[in-house]
Amino acid sequence: MKFSNILIKWYLQNQRDLPWRKTVDPYPIWLSEIMLQQTRVAQGMPYFLSFTAAFPTVFDLAKANEEQVLKLWQGLGYYSRARNLHKTAQTVAQEMNGIFPDNYADLLKLKGIGEYTAAAIASFSYNECVPVVDGNVFRVLSRYFDLETDIAQASAKKEFAALAFELMPKDNPAQFNQAIMEFGALQCVPKSPNCSICVFNSSCAALQKKKVDQLPVKSKKTKVRNRYFNYIIAIDDLENTIIQKRTAKGIWHNLYEFPLIETDKVEDFETVAQQINQQFFQENKIVSLLEFNEESIIHKLSHQHLHIKFWKANLKGTIENGIDLETAKTFPFPIVIHNFIEEKL
Repeated sequence: MKFSNILIKWYLQNQRDLPWRKTVDPYPIWLSEIMLQQTRVAQGMPYFLSFTAAFPTVFDLAKANEEQVLKLWQGLGYYSRARNLHKTAQTVAQEMNGIFPDNYADLLKLKGIGEYTAAAIASFSYNECVPVVDGNVFRVLSRYFDLETDIAQASAKKEFAALAFELMPKDNPAQFNQAIMEFGALQCVPKSPNCSICVFNSSCAALQKKKVDQLPVKSKKTKVRNRYFNYIIAIDDLENTIIQKRTAKGIWHNLYEFPLIETDKVEDFETVAQQINQQFFQENKIVSLLEFNEESIIHKLSHQHLHIKFWKANLKGTIENGIDLETAKTFPFPIVIHNFIEEKL
């Protein structure tokens, strides 16, 4: 029995009941694919449901303001996905009358849509014969065929896409793509897969050669950078505080934060107090300064580890452009700051 037949039979018996699988409408399919990049289904599902409730059509998403989109995205991370999602919705709504391109090549031209997402939409919505290649597909194919190609290399995607295309039944590419991704997500998982119950256990090359835990081959990521953030929660006589928007390129672009002092290492009380006086609140005398957390909160991003401390500065007088905390909570923050506000303020 062919690889694709066994795979699809497994899929029909084991597939999860997911809302974006019940439609060929490219809008919810596109939403789900963008949300599920770097994100597990269990984590992404509530966001998908919130987005489709708030923005039932691409026109609704296009009309929203960016802060509304970022607020709903809060906690999903990789916020450039949300900004690109919003821009693409505006392009589709305003320049394409709300109709997504119906082929892989034109989908690729939209902001935030790469090869994988374009292939997913083209096959799921329009049944175009293009293979999807994501982490699941790399893992399943590298193990089944014992392929030692380093998947971190740019050329790997071409090699795996060609193999997937060869295996794909040309009359139903959508089902094959769904099946191979689902198989990687549920059965051929990264760590300790249960090969004893796998439908491929008599034909998987990696299993025969006892190499399952060695595949796929992936060279090491770039070195992680440590950064030290000191956030100043200023509270004035009116119980108002101040927040600012991160406008520089880099992490958390266009999200909000408290005034920030970035240092080269974890700094002591006196150093932070001195820097606060130099950088902020020259108009307001600091009455008291307290550490909310003695131990830094370590927030891990893909290439950076942030060591975060929150400091409470009680100020004399009133802050210019100050806002109350309830209003501040309506702004989109990085999840680490949002969680701090919810727990401590």
